[in-house]
Amino acid sequence: MAFGALMLEDIRAQPGVLRALAGHADEYEAVAQEAASRGVTTVRLVAHGSSDNAASFGVYAFGLGRAWTAFRDSISLHVYYGAAVDVSGSCVVALSQSGQTRDVVAYVERARTRGAYTVAVTNDPVSPLARAAEATLPLAAGTERAIAATRTYIAQIAALALLAGGPAYAEGIRELAGLIEAELPRLEQASEDTALLLEPAERLFVIGRGTEFATARELSLKLLETCRVGAQPLTATDLVHGPVAAAGERFPVWAIAADDANLPTVTEAVSRAAAAGAPVVATGPAAAGIAGATRRIPLPPAPLPLLGPALSIVPGQLFARALALARGLDPDAPAGLTKVTLAP
Repeated sequence: MAFGALMLEDIRAQPGVLRALAGHADEYEAVAQEAASRGVTTVRLVAHGSSDNAASFGVYAFGLGRAWTAFRDSISLHVYYGAAVDVSGSCVVALSQSGQTRDVVAYVERARTRGAYTVAVTNDPVSPLARAAEATLPLAAGTERAIAATRTYIAQIAALALLAGGPAYAEGIRELAGLIEAELPRLEQASEDTALLLEPAERLFVIGRGTEFATARELSLKLLETCRVGAQPLTATDLVHGPVAAAGERFPVWAIAADDANLPTVTEAVSRAAAAGAPVVATGPAAAGIAGATRRIPLPPAPLPLLGPALSIVPGQLFARALALARGLDPDAPAGLTKVTLAP
């Protein structure tokens, strides 16, 4: 099989994954209502890797969707240091494709005994994580064949939007599936063209802000995994507070430009990076208006603003695959990685 064939197959399967997930909207709402009935206003998100990147989005999703305070909790604090933190009255949302990561399971077990409402969001309903949690919600992502996660991540973004936004998001997720399906041919070609432009780069800044910082984190991970590129995710604000000094001809910038209140900050960061001589790729619904960008990959607006990160990651996934191929690497099987990470 050709290099990258499995990753491309997984990316192209994402619209179907979204449609399948939308069919579970009632289950998601039942869990959200149970949390509300218990007086929950705080959500503790726990995960590793791509799932933790999705958790970055969850911080915004729960704040915007249900006005609940959400944060990525420290697994080490609870599991390895044994801190006696009061988690009663909070809801733990544990994200794991396999449901087998041992310290995530251990966190959930301890939190449940200490009075938290524990929810597993996993692709395996009989996994150790599912058994440890009080409630389990399906990702419906199916079997992901490439090692680098794509369809699992987009399912987690949509799942968190559904849990935080309510049943109205089910139709928005279905519309998003159709939108991605329609955009894939154009985005596949754009990713190949962009890979040729940035093939010499050994390092890359990936910037986003707000809900799109999750996209910056996930794309950086995909580039590290598949391309051996030293990619660093930053908020647009963080870039201009020092790191922009490293930007230059061989240190490009990938900027995610959402059409929201954070856009002026992203625009300023791109301007500073371009002035330093860095090639800049701008993606997102506001990409067409980003002055100073070397390459633009515009995206249509998502059906609902909160679903934007489930669309903005797609050109990044395709770019990571295309860049790996341009470098003679197989993005389906990055060196030293396996599909399931158990952790200690």
